[in-house]
Amino acid sequence: MESHRIRTQVPRVLGASSAIVFVLLLGAHLYGACRWGSSTRRLRARLDASREPVRPRTVDFRELEGSPAPVGRYFRAVLEDGQPMVSGACMRHTGTFNMGEGDQDNWKLFTSDQQVVTHRPGFNWNGRVAMMPGLPVRVHDAYVAGEGVLHASLLGLFTVVEMRGNGDVAEGELMRFFVEAAWYPTALLPSQGVRWEAAGDNSAYATLKDGDISITMLFTFDERGLIETVSAEADGGRRDNSDAMAGSVLELPGARRHAGTARRRGGLAIARGREAPLARPHSRDLLRVRAVIRRPADAPSAPAHRIILHT
Repeated sequence: MESHRIRTQVPRVLGASSAIVFVLLLGAHLYGACRWGSSTRRLRARLDASREPVRPRTVDFRELEGSPAPVGRYFRAVLEDGQPMVSGACMRHTGTFNMGEGDQDNWKLFTSDQQVVTHRPGFNWNGRVAMMPGLPVRVHDAYVAGEGVLHASLLGLFTVVEMRGNGDVAEGELMRFFVEAAWYPTALLPSQGVRWEAAGDNSAYATLKDGDISITMLFTFDERGLIETVSAEADGGRRDNSDAMAGSVLELPGARRHAGTARRRGGLAIARGREAPLARPHSRDLLRVRAVIRRPADAPSAPAHRIILHT
């Protein structure tokens, strides 16, 4: 009799326990999402507060006089004389991160949205990576008013990685802004503080300064005049770190391909390359991003991205 009573109670206990666990997980998800949303809004409020007026307000090709030949060809290919300058952008992305160790691929689905201001340069990338069913990692990658921010949190509650400051982290984040500027190319004009130097028939060095941070990168251009790759300098010298995607802040990033069909929108030819730059690791303990917003042969989902430019 007693054993029969125990057998009948076990399913009830298990059912009640499962219900409690479900409610707790649901509560953690909801609370984490709310808490993370508040953090995102605070970051973007700081980003908006750092915004400065873009001058001049329209593109003037006369400022290209004296620029290296491939740089002039690029701007004439993607811009129109007299068009409005881009002051900011909003983006949404879906795709996969390759989080594999060594030669082992391990693709994880992600979604994200990003807000950008071109002057003073800054951005906030807000991502959600599906690490395992029911356990997303939320990530902030940002450059705001000269400060770099990288924060990854399980469920938006439990910090996995947090790095912020005005040193190497800020330098790495400004580098990301620089690489992604092909999506809003007026930010690369000399009038916006970018200094161009000749490097070859189809390449040029570009230097961007913000406060005490100075970034120099090598841009190469294809036969159409569009940006093909962007490579970072390292250790104070100019070299191609094409395999630095899994490196640290000081080794960021490798060549980022922008080649692909260019679609003209409002006078801008926007890069639609199969490997669009979005995110990269600051630490060997975080995401190792081999490529984003593209679909390799074995990736589980087709990527997409949408960009809205503000003038």
